[in-house]
Amino acid sequence: MEQRHLGRTGLRVSRIGLGTLTWGRDTDEHDAADQLKAFWDAGGTLVDTADVYGGGEAEYLLGRLVGSLVPREDLVIATKAGNVPDPYRRFNGSRGHLLAALDASLERLGTDYVDLWQVHAFDPATPLEETLQAVDLAVSSGRVRYAGVSNFCGWQLAKAATWQLAAPGVRTRLASTQMEYSLLQRGIEREVLPAALDLGIGLLPSSPLGRGVLTGKYRQGTPADSRGASERLAPFVEPYLDDAAARITDAVATAADGLATHPLQVALAWVRDRPGVVAPIVGARNAGQLTEALSVEALTLPYEICQALDDVSAPVHRYPDQDWSTL
Repeated sequence: MEQRHLGRTGLRVSRIGLGTLTWGRDTDEHDAADQLKAFWDAGGTLVDTADVYGGGEAEYLLGRLVGSLVPREDLVIATKAGNVPDPYRRFNGSRGHLLAALDASLERLGTDYVDLWQVHAFDPATPLEETLQAVDLAVSSGRVRYAGVSNFCGWQLAKAATWQLAAPGVRTRLASTQMEYSLLQRGIEREVLPAALDLGIGLLPSSPLGRGVLTGKYRQGTPADSRGASERLAPFVEPYLDDAAARITDAVATAADGLATHPLQVALAWVRDRPGVVAPIVGARNAGQLTEALSVEALTLPYEICQALDDVSAPVHRYPDQDWSTL
């Protein structure tokens, strides 16, 4: 699998990442092992998790598999901290919480460092410089090799990245930002993506298949074994089952027919090769689904197909997000 630099750093990662959101909850150890082995065999290196996935079980499960199944040095392990299961405080970016969460993650993962540590979300109740100081401490201690953020809007990303570049002392350059990005969700193109491109920050798209909708599985209804049929995950899928999403999904299916491939590959190839994208994070229920996604490595979309998909999914950009001089 092709490797790409993560932002303006020397770290190289596979251009498809393996997501572990469901590990330890919907994905058991057997299926997780099959996925990790298939991913590694295909040349994949970037494995993304978080301290809240499965209440910590995703990290624990990954830690059990690394070393015994796949060599630690062959993987780029990325985890996150700052998202907390507290109805009164969803995000905690305080120095105390983040550093304690990192120690807990390292223990569950069974490693003394993570390759990429991401602040899971912006915490408006904590000064940003305190959050970023925790990042610097984590890196200087050797427990973290590279750092990034997740779910930061445009001004939050720009402020954090600029602080790290401009503040006195030895600061850690932000390597990445992880955001939802797909043909069904192009909102980050308004401000987040331009900021990332300008500041040399690599984008790691989550939900690159539109929460599974772009695979076409919902075109004839909701399959009984799908996320959309799950009581817990149905609200996650439902926003992408409207008429606008159906038109985009139909266009993806038409492109797939013309290329003699599957909608999954078309949708994934589109986001993988967008400007600024380093590695879409793909989650799967089993190794078979993951192998289908990894087969996208051999596919490059023709320009005409990309243009058609751009047009049918184009978001509305108005003042002041784009060039408004002609308005």
